[in-house]
Amino acid sequence: MPSVPPPARAIVSHGPVGEGKWAMEQVRLRDIEADELVIRIVASGICHTDLHFGGQKEGFGVVYPSVKGHEGSGYVESVGANVTVAAPGDPVLLSFSYCGSCALCSGGHPSHCVDFNNINFLGGPDFALASAAGEGSVKANIAGRFFGQSSFASRTIARESSVVNVKGLVYSDEELQLLAPLGCGIQTGSGTIAKVAGAGERDCVAVLGMGGVGLSGIMAAKIRNCRTIIGIDKVASRLELAKELGATHVINTAGMKSLTELVEAVRAVTEGLGSTITMDTTGFLPLIQKAVEFTRPKGKILQVGTAPIDAKLDIPIFEFMVAGKQYIGAVEGDSITSESVPLMIRWWREGKFPLEKLVKRFKAEEFKEAIKEMHEGVTVKPVIVW
Repeated sequence: MPSVPPPARAIVSHGPVGEGKWAMEQVRLRDIEADELVIRIVASGICHTDLHFGGQKEGFGVVYPSVKGHEGSGYVESVGANVTVAAPGDPVLLSFSYCGSCALCSGGHPSHCVDFNNINFLGGPDFALASAAGEGSVKANIAGRFFGQSSFASRTIARESSVVNVKGLVYSDEELQLLAPLGCGIQTGSGTIAKVAGAGERDCVAVLGMGGVGLSGIMAAKIRNCRTIIGIDKVASRLELAKELGATHVINTAGMKSLTELVEAVRAVTEGLGSTITMDTTGFLPLIQKAVEFTRPKGKILQVGTAPIDAKLDIPIFEFMVAGKQYIGAVEGDSITSESVPLMIRWWREGKFPLEKLVKRFKAEEFKEAIKEMHEGVTVKPVIVW
């Protein structure tokens, strides 16, 4: 008789989170394939992307019922026959998934994998709702493998490409809880500034949005010794935190009558020329439009925030060409996770990357409160602990 996979708890999305259709439920895992692992999840960060794909009624990547979560950490329980990245018992951090064989992956850009969307957003029936009818019987299949991992569960199936082995780098459950968000939001912000933009001592950096991604960009700009680091937000407490983390200037947009004031405020602290590097984490089109305007000639505007699918940016082509500006899309900080995750852990151990100031832990059963606090701006990076 085949063995029955062990049960697990999971936050199952039956519909948009705003309609109260996320619930903690008992689930079972299917058998794993040769390139997959079963991970006992210790913790998972909550990212706005979880809420984006679990907050809509329909659209690309909107799948119900499903399990979200893509900033997981935990321990390997079992591995498929072809897995080499980790062995049972190893501590791991989980991140995005990729094919590993396309031109982009082979060229060192797995976060821009040609099949990134299908691999990370469409998933498959990894979970099943446990049924009261008997051991091993199920009521409904549930999609998993969100970003190759679906870490809003006490146990999950992960694709091998989503797994970063941190044996010898992370030493306890407590550290796994704190470091869980490295797999997405934190590496996105820091990697976009440090790697995609190549920020350095001569740069004036402006970051729109002081959430987890934006504040990670602030920390990376400080690590790269940028001469001017500007945090932009409408929440005063987040701007104060930005100053603690390395911002040399902050701009509060809350009282502005017009976003033209934002352009003037950025130029006022950047020799009248504007920022050399601008990172948008908000996806808010009016802000992005002004970011293009206040970025100086030869500057880079890096788009990280998720804008509405039909949003269009109005760029004056001749003016943009003459100014020599660059508008660059970035995903996951263009990271190679086996390199970026250990680097961020080293920064943290050296005291350069104080994640403790961003993270607040919640019990997994408190996920609704964690989401509420993130929406209200009370908590920068909620982490649910299993």
